[in-house]
Amino acid sequence: MSNYRIFETETFQEDIERLRQFGLKRIKEKLEEHVYVQLRTEPHFGANIKRLKNWDPPTWRYRIVAWRFFYEIDEKDKVVFMTAIDHRGRAYR
Repeated sequence: MSNYRIFETETFQEDIERLRQFGLKRIKEKLEEHVYVQLRTEPHFGANIKRLKNWDPPTWRYRIVAWRFFYEIDEKDKVVFMTAIDHRGRAYR
């Protein structure tokens, strides 16, 4: 299986920075140590991965405790686009 590359959108980077300002500094570490490792090898399936229904373009989410990391997959170029982060209470509105 070929590896996927990770691309953080500007919105995603702004979300990370916003979380850091609220004292959630370990988010980036968890992304690097856990989330990106999984997404580079298999972004479609996993214990914390779920494809969202009725979203266009097709979107997946990765769950870490109360936080949701949203991403889209470009199969042709093997790129995972990290698009947003949100708390589970606000994530699906």
